[in-house]
Amino acid sequence: MTFKCCALVPSYNHCEMVGELVRRLRELGLAVFIIDDGNEDAARATLAALHAPENHVFVHRLDTNQGKGGALMQGFDLARVAGFTHALQLDADGQHDLSVLPHFLSLGEAHPDALIAGQPQYDESLPRSRRFGRTLTHFWVGIETLTMNPPDSMCGLRLYPLEKVSNLQARHRFGRRMEFDIEIFVRLIWEGVPVIAVPVRVFYPEGNVSNFHLVRDNGRIALLHTRLVLELPFHVEALLSRSQLESAHWSSVTERGTYLGLSLLAFLYRVTGRYGCLAALLPIALYFNLTGAAERHASRDFLRRAYRAKGVEYEPGWFDTFKHSFGFARKTVDTFAAWLGSIDPSAIDAADKQEPDRLAQSGQGILLIVSHLGNIDISRALLDNAQRSRIKVLVHTVHAENFARVLRRFRPNAMAETIQVTDMNPGIMITLREAIERGDWVAVAGDRTPVRGDDRISMAPFLGSDAPFPQGPYILAHLLECPVYLMFCLRRDGVYRLYFELFAERIRLPRRDRQAALGMWAASYARRLESFCLIDPFQWYNFFDFWQAPQGPGKAALQ
Repeated sequence: MTFKCCALVPSYNHCEMVGELVRRLRELGLAVFIIDDGNEDAARATLAALHAPENHVFVHRLDTNQGKGGALMQGFDLARVAGFTHALQLDADGQHDLSVLPHFLSLGEAHPDALIAGQPQYDESLPRSRRFGRTLTHFWVGIETLTMNPPDSMCGLRLYPLEKVSNLQARHRFGRRMEFDIEIFVRLIWEGVPVIAVPVRVFYPEGNVSNFHLVRDNGRIALLHTRLVLELPFHVEALLSRSQLESAHWSSVTERGTYLGLSLLAFLYRVTGRYGCLAALLPIALYFNLTGAAERHASRDFLRRAYRAKGVEYEPGWFDTFKHSFGFARKTVDTFAAWLGSIDPSAIDAADKQEPDRLAQSGQGILLIVSHLGNIDISRALLDNAQRSRIKVLVHTVHAENFARVLRRFRPNAMAETIQVTDMNPGIMITLREAIERGDWVAVAGDRTPVRGDDRISMAPFLGSDAPFPQGPYILAHLLECPVYLMFCLRRDGVYRLYFELFAERIRLPRRDRQAALGMWAASYARRLESFCLIDPFQWYNFFDFWQAPQGPGKAALQ
């Protein structure tokens, strides 16, 4: 199928941002259908002025307000008649970060049968009432789709496959107002349509007026969930036989722990201690393992490869994937404990601390390549304030905001030495160079490909097959002109053992054959990572298809 996408912007008394939305969408080459959903005179005139068929901008007027669902269904019909295969839905109030749109389009083209759904990342501007309502809806959607904490079902930024939507419209009478987003989300999953979640920042600017009616729309949503739960038995067999919730990239894997749940974890730790908390986590880890089909598959695939690399032909079973999941739960508890000051420093085997201590005393700035193997946070949390303040960690916590919020609540300075990175830009590079010159340690993960899924990767042998590794750490090392070290922290015999080793005194990338040089460094890192993975494969916490190359072009990014 040829991918041909347009944009749909339903509008009811939101017109201030629509002109800017149209400009950004036309820059991407998209035809734009604006649905004037019975706007009042002022807004109606503003939208009518945007009608420009010669520029592929079409304003369709509905004489009476139909509601968001009614406006979108009109838009779907217009898009299909015009020959489009996909429709990008955007809310008219301009709350979404539009920088993700190229990523949406590239995913839509690569996965034409999937629903690409925005996974909102809110700041503190989100009203408390809206936060509670969304949490309640996501709870019921989880039941209706047999999925623990599914991708967001209410976000107004989505890319729809129109043929799938058309089939549903022909068979079902959808709610026409705010409940529409939820209903079509659930019914598409019931039809077997994969859902790819993409993190997107959402802002609630001061003075923003919402069309969501607290009592009326919540009542409609409650009735919708009642209907969907009653219909669920007819779809259980199909849901259990397939996994619809897919992820094209590690950054699309949504955080599965809610803020309330993680806060309860921290409370349990303080009341019952480590072992009581771990006992409480057993059924939770079991539930996550049973409902996380994609994560379970990734775990089994990784363990199978690891056993094979150790010379053992073994097919991991259910208990192995549960053990893997519970290991991650234990890591989370230990991380909380370390930041709360409840783990004795003797829990760290300091055999490899001579070189870090020497470097700390020398004042030498370094690039530190870490990974998602073991528990690096343990070693960072147990440093004293002076030592910890020297480590600047490049992170992408957008997909783990709940964990970061809870951690900040109990240890306000826990995230103070992190630098949020999605795209590398000159400002961040200046900050990092200044940090190196001060003698700081800049830490970056070597086992996560760029957030934007761009082409700055090198394929390197890892556990028997080529896997994509980011080029970012080696480009960064070249630019910072500093020594490069590797650090791993693995739990062995009841204690955490720190491994610290020199990777390169300098990484210099030639102008000629730069890709070959980057591939060489990535392969060298992959060999070291593999050797440490084989010490204990169950401490590998990348629960996604590590061997899948990123899809689509994008900007350079580091994680």
